[in-house]
Amino acid sequence: MNSFTLNNNILHAENVGLNQIALEFGTPCYVYSKAALTLAFERFSAGFIGSDHLVCFAVKSNPSLAILNLFAKLGAGFDIVSGGELARVLAAGGDPKKIVFSGVGKTAVEMQAALDAGIFCFNVESASELTRLNKVAAEMGKVAPVSLRVNPNVDAKTHPYISTGLKNNKFGVAYEDALSIYLQAAAMSNIAIHGVDCHIGSQITELSPFLDALDRVLLLVDALQQHGIEIQHIDAGGGIGICYSNETPPEFKVYAEAMRAKLGERKVRLVFEPGRALVGNAGVLLTKVEYLKHTEAKNFAIVDAAMNDLMRPALYDAYHDIKAVQTRLKDDVTPTLTYEIVGPVCESGDFLGHDRNLALAEGDLLAIMSAGAYGMSMASNYNTRPRAAEVMVDDGVCHLIRPREVIADLFALEKVLP
Repeated sequence: MNSFTLNNNILHAENVGLNQIALEFGTPCYVYSKAALTLAFERFSAGFIGSDHLVCFAVKSNPSLAILNLFAKLGAGFDIVSGGELARVLAAGGDPKKIVFSGVGKTAVEMQAALDAGIFCFNVESASELTRLNKVAAEMGKVAPVSLRVNPNVDAKTHPYISTGLKNNKFGVAYEDALSIYLQAAAMSNIAIHGVDCHIGSQITELSPFLDALDRVLLLVDALQQHGIEIQHIDAGGGIGICYSNETPPEFKVYAEAMRAKLGERKVRLVFEPGRALVGNAGVLLTKVEYLKHTEAKNFAIVDAAMNDLMRPALYDAYHDIKAVQTRLKDDVTPTLTYEIVGPVCESGDFLGHDRNLALAEGDLLAIMSAGAYGMSMASNYNTRPRAAEVMVDDGVCHLIRPREVIADLFALEKVLP
């Protein structure tokens, strides 16, 4: 299902024209489809029906309260990486008993908050973290449920900045050290071993890295059992990619069948942490062409969205398809030219797309596609720019789920020297 389609030459989000959304809420503006979000979650979960499983949405990919609330109502758990994300999930109505807490730098305060909330599991990423968590739990008179995030040294074949499963990455513990750290954990009075965790990266478009990683995890589970440590769940992480241009990531059903087959007859719960796979193609960034600038070297379309609104192109040289909101009629004489789509931020790296063939006029609306993941969540106020509004479309109804920031609010907490 594609929730962003052309209707009478206008690109729509479900049954609402993006031109109408721009008119009502302004630009830049993030627009999400409730139907696309719901369908993605249901399709991911469907592959695991009949097996004990928990789907924990990766909050870092899009922490909007409305999206978290929607997934909570659908039965999702949540993968968090900070105390702030814990607070967001709870504010959105998420079940703390379905929260896994990942991340390499958990503070004592964050550990305390998670223990107070009664989360499902801590994904511990170092021996030092394990020692601190045991101490914090002891001081609170609690027992912390843990998985050890194991680094299987599997190449996810993705961008190096979002690859997390190689031995030179900061995440997890070395596979070779995992057994000894588990034995340390088993001797700690305020630690309860519940599972094994593994997350090898993001935007993975092949099935083999997931299966290779699970093979190594299962070998570790067998070794732990030989030492009297019974594992209740295996957290296979997230990382399934989406189609930004011509990628062909594995279908959810195929992924689920392969993972379940690999697990065999083992009686353990499977936990997953999808993020981008659920929200990436459910959102677009709506922007307006402010100026067209033609030089000897290039044609520039200067839009009102920028790298502070969508960081991925500047950070990863990531590709996002860019579509005109209104398709020009056959008798329109506007020439199709090759444009650099750039923003107003004072950086040469402020671009949203290179070499796009478009017929443009000043004032036209563009949709930056596949912007539902790591768009608004990575947005900043660089150049003192207010962050964009966010809108959720439900069939023919638009809901403003985050108003556009006001410039005065950006420095309301600052003070000048006396």
